[in-house]
Amino acid sequence: MGTPALKEYAEFAEKMRRTVYLDNLSPQVTVAILKTALGQFGNVTNVQFIPKYVESRDNSQCALVEMETSNQAESMVADTLKYPFMVSGMPRPVRARPAKMEMFADHPPRPGGKIHCRWVEPEDPEFKVANKLKYLTRKHAAEASLLLKLQMDEEEKLAKQQGETLKAEYKKLDMIESVVADGSVNRLARHYKVNLTDD
Repeated sequence: MGTPALKEYAEFAEKMRRTVYLDNLSPQVTVAILKTALGQFGNVTNVQFIPKYVESRDNSQCALVEMETSNQAESMVADTLKYPFMVSGMPRPVRARPAKMEMFADHPPRPGGKIHCRWVEPEDPEFKVANKLKYLTRKHAAEASLLLKLQMDEEEKLAKQQGETLKAEYKKLDMIESVVADGSVNRLARHYKVNLTDD
């Protein structure tokens, strides 16, 4: 590989350092919503939604978000790991991690890298390795499915807590409004000699 290939790969590597992989986004989240929500970490230069190959469910989406600098990308990952980060008020904390080369459909080939493919016959010693890899892939899919279920349970719990908090706040405001409406505030003000009018 010549110099142009090395230059292209170096530019891609720099772009990758500026990019964050976001997961567990609501299907209603758009590019505009993401840019607004992530503006607190710096300037978002590009957002690309990508397909989720490991989940059959269409209840969340993921995206590659490119920031202006690698420091902004690192800050976003660090902050979202420390504190739950919600987008669009959904009860699903967004997960963030640094982007990896394999996440980009258009990534350039690694300079000097080669891929070799060949059929493996059952009597070949590598056949056992291939079978083991197939088993591990199925095991990983089952574990991912279980983790997704646990995560959905946590999200439901969080949504219930948010709903209960909202109801409690509404009750408080309703009670204050009824006290103001029936004149109790004025009676209490007169009793305690408090002036409610603005000077």
